[in-house]
Amino acid sequence: MISAQRYADAVRPVLDRLVDTQAVAVDRAADLIASGLRAGGVLQAFGAGHSEAFAAELVARAGGLVPANRLSLHDLVLHGDAPRDVLADPKLERDPAVAHQLYALAAPQPEDVFVVASQSGINGSVVELATLVKRGGHQLIAVTSVEHTARVAPRHPSGHRLADLADVVLDNGAPYGDALLPLEGGGAVCAVSSVTAALLAQLLTAEVVRRFHQAGEVPPVYLSANVPGGDEHNLALESRYAGRLRRTA
Repeated sequence: MISAQRYADAVRPVLDRLVDTQAVAVDRAADLIASGLRAGGVLQAFGAGHSEAFAAELVARAGGLVPANRLSLHDLVLHGDAPRDVLADPKLERDPAVAHQLYALAAPQPEDVFVVASQSGINGSVVELATLVKRGGHQLIAVTSVEHTARVAPRHPSGHRLADLADVVLDNGAPYGDALLPLEGGGAVCAVSSVTAALLAQLLTAEVVRRFHQAGEVPPVYLSANVPGGDEHNLALESRYAGRLRRTA
């Protein structure tokens, strides 16, 4: 029987396994991010489809890092000159061309570090953005399902997957197809990649903050805007990165 309890029971070992198996990769990724931020860089986070949730988990939230941007396909309309109806295309994330617009809108500086999330790691926008990131000399961290990406053919003309281009690969631990609970007659329900991606985002945040503390520096971290003094604290930190952080509703 499919139930909330059965899903909870299935998720717990996935999360435990992720913490155990990804510790080294999280450390390596945190080293790259902390070095970039301490040098004045910004963390640029991107995910298409439901992987947008990973980028949202890292950016502009209480307890999170201030110098971080969320890149999104919606930027093509909000910050670029694309017509609104372009977002109605369900296959937009498969188009390599949009990555060039996203990269240009990000206007990254040399110290910026990119983290790109994709369950499959094969779609054109994701792989093309990763290609541009590496061509620009930036460090690249990939968040993907190692099991899923190994079982599907790349859609990018280069034949590359996201994981092929990354300096560090974080395995989100999700199975092929993402959903955990099999259905009679085939198929499955209840995806897990958003849950594990949220955990990875917070593990990264914790380790980056630890590196600031180890260096004797105060980490640039948001307070909740809904506590006294939160707005003032956050605006003071954001002012250090004037013109480099995009904050949209």
